[in-house]
Amino acid sequence: MLKSDEPTQTDMTHWTEGKENMIDVHTHIGRLSFEPGWPVLTAETLVEHMDQYGIQKSVLLTLDSPEASDGIFTVPEAFEAVQQFPDRLIPFAAVDPRRDHVAQKIRMFQEMGCQGFGEHKMGLAIDDPKCQVIYETCGEIGWSVLFHLDPGLNIDENGLPRTEQMLQQYPDTIFIMHGPGWWCEISGDCTVRGGYPKGPITPGGAVDRLLREYPNIYGDLSAGSGHNALVRDPDFTPEFIERNWQKLCFGTDFLRLDQELPIIDWFKHLELDAEKKEAIAWRNIASILSASAEIV
Repeated sequence: MLKSDEPTQTDMTHWTEGKENMIDVHTHIGRLSFEPGWPVLTAETLVEHMDQYGIQKSVLLTLDSPEASDGIFTVPEAFEAVQQFPDRLIPFAAVDPRRDHVAQKIRMFQEMGCQGFGEHKMGLAIDDPKCQVIYETCGEIGWSVLFHLDPGLNIDENGLPRTEQMLQQYPDTIFIMHGPGWWCEISGDCTVRGGYPKGPITPGGAVDRLLREYPNIYGDLSAGSGHNALVRDPDFTPEFIERNWQKLCFGTDFLRLDQELPIIDWFKHLELDAEKKEAIAWRNIASILSASAEIV
């Protein structure tokens, strides 16, 4: 079954009255699970929900690794969706690093019109030499890489030392970080490698430090892990956002029709200076896309 980042339950009100421009950095469509009756999200239903939530554009992520989901979602399938909604969907390309000719495939997908790499979600260490081919190639062509971290996906240790080494080794590659294995590290006392830790956050976490110290890393706020990190300690979150608003990107990880998306309601009610909120909503991700993704 698809091991999705569990959504937090909430009585979410749909965001229809807002006028903010938004880009969702993290969406999926297609049959991603063997589960009978899986509520498939199509390009049409994704765009319908975008309209409902006030989201102008969405990054459409592909999946190419068996650890990521039951099914895969290929670049040709993504382009079929983009052809239906060229002004609304932004295609990313994923290539399992264990395939042959990975660098050539990435360059081919760039020529086809993809604008970044992701979702990079496979059962290897984040610094595996096979993965480094991806980081090197993406840095050369100006692409970002969107990562999912978990105990068995893009494997790292507490404090994210392997991730930091990759940031240093590939300074021209933009790392967009997502998942329980990333957001658990918002707290300096983190001893787990995933899940949804609760309670007060201890200052000095790897997430805070890496976002401040490295220009080539961003945080993807999507899914249960991102939402949990933002709501678990209301006293910590405002200052975290003030420190890092230029390095955070709004996202949902929308992947099935019956999914709750609490991050939308949280962001709707976020009290933040307009410039900073706009940066999180769309300007940060627009600034790092390989082609213009400005709202029109």
